[in-house]
Amino acid sequence: MVAAKKCPDAPSFSLNANAELVLAKRYFRKDLEGNALEDASGLFRRVASAIASEEGKYEQSPYTQDDLAREFYEAMTTWKFLPNSPTLMNAGTDLGQLSACFVLPVGDSIEEIFDAVKHAAMIHKSGGGTGFSFSRLRPRDSRVGSTGGVASGPLSFLKIFNTATEQIKQGGTRRGANMGILRIDHPDILDFIKAKEREGDFNNFNLSVALTEQFMNAVENDEEYPLLMPGTNEERGRLKAREVFELLVQKAWESGDPGIVFLDRINRDNPTPDQGEIESTNPCGEQPLLPYEACNLGSINLARFYKEDAEDGIDWPELRRIVHLAVRFLDNVIDASRFPIGLITENVRKNRKIGLGVMGWADLLYRLRIPYDSQEALNLAEKVMGFLREEARVSSRILAGERGPFPAYASSIFARKGMGPYRNATVTTIAPTGTLSIIAGCSSGIEPLFALCFTRNVMDGDKLVEVNTHFEHALKAADCYSPKLMETVAAKGSVASLDYLPEDLRRVFVTAMDIEPIWHLRMQAAFQQHTDNAVSKTVNLPNSASVDDIRRIYRLAFELGCKGVTVYRDGCKSVQVLSTGDGAPGAGADSGLHTLPRPDLVYGFTQRVSTGHGMMYVTVNEIDGKPFEVFATIGKSGRSTTAKAEAIGRLVSLALRSGIEVEKVIQQIKGIGGEIPVFQQGKHGQIQSIPDGIAWVLENRYLASQHPDYRLNGLGKQHCPECDDTLVFQEGCHLCPSCGFTKCG
Repeated sequence: MVAAKKCPDAPSFSLNANAELVLAKRYFRKDLEGNALEDASGLFRRVASAIASEEGKYEQSPYTQDDLAREFYEAMTTWKFLPNSPTLMNAGTDLGQLSACFVLPVGDSIEEIFDAVKHAAMIHKSGGGTGFSFSRLRPRDSRVGSTGGVASGPLSFLKIFNTATEQIKQGGTRRGANMGILRIDHPDILDFIKAKEREGDFNNFNLSVALTEQFMNAVENDEEYPLLMPGTNEERGRLKAREVFELLVQKAWESGDPGIVFLDRINRDNPTPDQGEIESTNPCGEQPLLPYEACNLGSINLARFYKEDAEDGIDWPELRRIVHLAVRFLDNVIDASRFPIGLITENVRKNRKIGLGVMGWADLLYRLRIPYDSQEALNLAEKVMGFLREEARVSSRILAGERGPFPAYASSIFARKGMGPYRNATVTTIAPTGTLSIIAGCSSGIEPLFALCFTRNVMDGDKLVEVNTHFEHALKAADCYSPKLMETVAAKGSVASLDYLPEDLRRVFVTAMDIEPIWHLRMQAAFQQHTDNAVSKTVNLPNSASVDDIRRIYRLAFELGCKGVTVYRDGCKSVQVLSTGDGAPGAGADSGLHTLPRPDLVYGFTQRVSTGHGMMYVTVNEIDGKPFEVFATIGKSGRSTTAKAEAIGRLVSLALRSGIEVEKVIQQIKGIGGEIPVFQQGKHGQIQSIPDGIAWVLENRYLASQHPDYRLNGLGKQHCPECDDTLVFQEGCHLCPSCGFTKCG
C-alpha cells in the first residue's frame, strides 16, 4: 500500500453504527489475513491526502496541499460530500483505480468481441462496472463473409460476457455489474426484449433497449418501423411499433427488465459529438459515455444543508462552497486515477468528465416538511439542481483558468456556442448512492425513503428496529412516539394507513410505495432538467400495478425529457407469469401447464444428505441438463418418514415435469422447519427437514452459479447473501439497507 501523507490537524467526527459496519467490511484497507490497517479517520485522511496531492501539479492553484487536504477531509467527515466507492477504497493505494463507471465498445468481429470481454474483466478486477452496446453485432443467422458461416447474434455473445463476469470478482470482493443495450431497430430486438423471461438468465446484466424518436413517433401514429442491418443500415424487415412497445411494457411488468433509454435525447446532450455517438451507459444508466470512456462521480448530501432561518430552509452559501470544493476534488481524481487500459486513460483525460450529484433529498424534504409527491417539492428540486449545476460550471471555468480547459474543448458544443472554457466536458450526474448514503447516514440519491423503520438482523439472532431520525423527531414533537408504534411502523414500513397519527405528519412522511408512480417520474424529470448526464431513479410500483400503469410511465418519461426510465413492480420476480413458447403470457395453469412424458432412459446423480431422521439419498434425473424428476429415500426409517420422503419427491417431480422452474420449487420447500434439525457440512448450515434437504441438493446443483449474490425466500423477497436481511430495489439496483451489500457499487 502506498503510504498516504497525514492530513494535518484532522478533527474527530461521529460515525453511525451502520456506517462503521459498512466501512469496516468494504472500505478499510486490510492485510493478507483480513485485518484492518486503518480506521475511519485513517481512511478519510488517506483519501483526502492522496487527492489533494495532485494540486501540486498546478502552479496557479490558490491552495497549499495541506490546506486542501484539510478541507477535503472536513467535507467528507461532516458527511457533506463523498466521492464514489472506488475512490474511497483505492485512493492512496497501489491499485489507484478511482472510477466507478466505464463503457466499452463491442465491434462486429471475433477479435473485437473478445477484446471487450478481456477489457471488461480487467475493469471488474479493478472495481469498476461496465456498459456495452451490442447494436453493432450482425443479427442471428446472417452470413459471415470471411467464413461463409452464419452469425450467432448479440444474445449468444451476451451470454459469454455474462459467464465471464461470473469468474471475476469486482475489486476482489464481488462480481461486477454490467449494462447491455440494444437498439430498437436491431433485427434481433424481439429476442433481446424477452432475454430475461427466465429468472437467472443474464443475472450479471441490467438490460435496456435504446429507443429512438423515430420509433416513439411510430408508436404514437400506430405505424411500422424498419429493422436495420448494423453497419450498412440496409432494411431487414419491418415491425409494428405499438406491438413491440407493448412487448416492452409487458416484460417490464413481469420482471422489471429490460429498461429503456432514449438514445436521440442522450446524443443531443453529447458535449463532444465529433468523437462519435454515445451508444451505451454505465450499469445503472445514469452515465452515458463514449466508447472507452469513464467518469468519476461524487455526491453532495443535501440533508446537511438544512438551515431553519435561511431562504427555502437551505444554506445556499455553504452549498456553493461545497460544490466548488467537490468539483476540484473530482477533477483531481482524474489526475490521480490509474486505469487498466491505455485508451481509457487517453479518453478520460481528453474530456475530463465528472459527475457531481446529490443524496439526502428525501431527508431534506422531511426536515422542510414538504411532501415528496407535491408541486412544492418539484419546484425545489429544479431550484436546487439548477443551482448545483450552475455553480459546478462556474467552478469548472475557474479550474480552466488555473489549469486549462479539457483538451477536446475546442471542438466541443461549448466552444461552438461560445460557452466556457470549461475544465470538464460534463459536471453533473445523479448516481446511485446506496452504500455512500449508509456511510453518510442519509436517504439514497433522490429516492424517497423505502421505509421509515426497518428491522435489522444483529448478532445471535437478535433484531434491532432502525428508525429514520427525522421521523422520530417529528413523532416526539407531536407527542406520538412509542416503542410499540415503532414496531407497527417497522412491520408496515409506512404510516399512510395509521389514521390515529396527525394528518400533516402522514402527508409529509411518505415512502416509496405510498407515492403514485407519476410523482416518481416527475421528480426524476425535475432533476434531469439540470443534469448534464442522466439520473439514477427507480419508479417503484406496488405489486398490484397494471400493465397500463407502466405504459403510461414509459410514454410520460419520453414526453417529460427523461433520458431513460427503470420501473420495478414489488415482488414481480417471484410472481412472473408462465409464458408460452413465443413469450406471450399464458392464460394460467390450466392452459399453460403440460406434464412432459417420461423417456425410457434418463440419467442423473445421487446426493447423500444428513437429516434428523437419518441419512437421506436424493436422486435427481435430468433431461438436457435440467432436473426432470426427484426420488428421496431414507434408510432405516419408519414407514411414515419413508412415505413423507417419497411423497415430497413425487410432488417435486410433478412440478418439474410440468415446466415449473427449479428455482420456484426451491423457494417453496427451502427453510421448512422440522423437529430434528442437523448441521450439514459446507455453507448451508442446518438441514432443517426432509424438504429442506431436497432444496439444498437442488440449489447446490442448479442455482449456485445463477444466483451467487442473493437468494429468494418463499415469499419472493430477495435476501442479502451476507447478512440475510431483505434487499430493496432502488436506483436501478438491489441494496441491503443493513450491511450495504449491492451489486452495483
